[in-house]
Amino acid sequence: MSAEQVDVAVIGAGAMGAATAWHLSRRGVSVEVFEQFEPGHVRGASHGASRNFNVTYDEPDYLAWLREARVLWRELEDESATALLEVTGIVNHGGGRDLAGAAAAIRAGGFGAEMLDAGEAGRRWPGIRFDGPALFTPDAGRLNADASVAALLSRTVAAGGRVHARTRVEDLAVRDDDRVEFRAVSDTGERAVRARRVVVTAGAWTTRVLGTTDAASALPRLRVTQEQPAHFAPRDVTAPWPGLNHLPAPGGAETAWFPAGIYGMLTPGEGVKAGWHAAGPEIDPDRRRFTPDPDLTAALVRYAREWLPGVDADDFREITCTYTSTPDSRFVLDRVGPVVIGAGFSGHGFKFTPVIGRILADAVGRD
Repeated sequence: MSAEQVDVAVIGAGAMGAATAWHLSRRGVSVEVFEQFEPGHVRGASHGASRNFNVTYDEPDYLAWLREARVLWRELEDESATALLEVTGIVNHGGGRDLAGAAAAIRAGGFGAEMLDAGEAGRRWPGIRFDGPALFTPDAGRLNADASVAALLSRTVAAGGRVHARTRVEDLAVRDDDRVEFRAVSDTGERAVRARRVVVTAGAWTTRVLGTTDAASALPRLRVTQEQPAHFAPRDVTAPWPGLNHLPAPGGAETAWFPAGIYGMLTPGEGVKAGWHAAGPEIDPDRRRFTPDPDLTAALVRYAREWLPGVDADDFREITCTYTSTPDSRFVLDRVGPVVIGAGFSGHGFKFTPVIGRILADAVGRD
């Protein structure tokens, strides 16, 4: 079987793969994207209508990425004529974080930050219960994940890139510094492919795709979990809802039962989304049942009842997704020979998507 020759192959058409392909195609690089499922599928981590554009970071590097990401999201909106990022603000509360210290870091990083007492926070957002100080970041907001990935892929195709849907990559093998070979398997058959560079952005399938390559041995352990946020019906559809993060103090009398911290936001047309961060069970993505864990469901309903007075805790719809996490929640952005890796986004990567794509595209071009 003669091999089809491509310049750069991107494996995985979720957010990070789509963003990498977008950057490469904008630079005039010939890029082909291989996605084992259909674009916009619900088996991974890039689907759904809402993600927080959360700027509550202490680290200057993350804040610099966020400044760049904000610019790139607006560029993508202009190119695609699609609204993607809405500024709603995000409110952070709970004693598990030094909020005043975070506020100082956020201001130094170029974003607004406002400290509020519990009374003032409650007056602004009566749908959320506060039991202590709150940190409001007015420049934060909400991203439409589905629309973002679709825009990245459409702009890639418009610039000359190709997307191969329902095409699984098997038997990835590095032959030399400028040659990677694999089989591309689809419903209509399979073909041999040879690429000068390969970018692996396969999410929960990263370890499987990399197989026994040297790039696989360079990975930290990637833990794949199924997470299960839910959309709760708001009691007043006109009430204001910022995004939210609730990180309780360890051993707090009213929060000791929390399995993890909480994140949330309003998803227009669906309700108020709330979920535990990285609390779900470890799973094999190919044997996933998509069934929510009943204990986590019960805990989330209790949280809504006790801490979100603006929702009906008995009227909700659960959804599931995956996290692929590293031990320290830091991202894997690396190149080993001709293979570039973007992995381990640990449940907090989506907001950085266009920056991650730029970094991985830079790695492709690095000699």
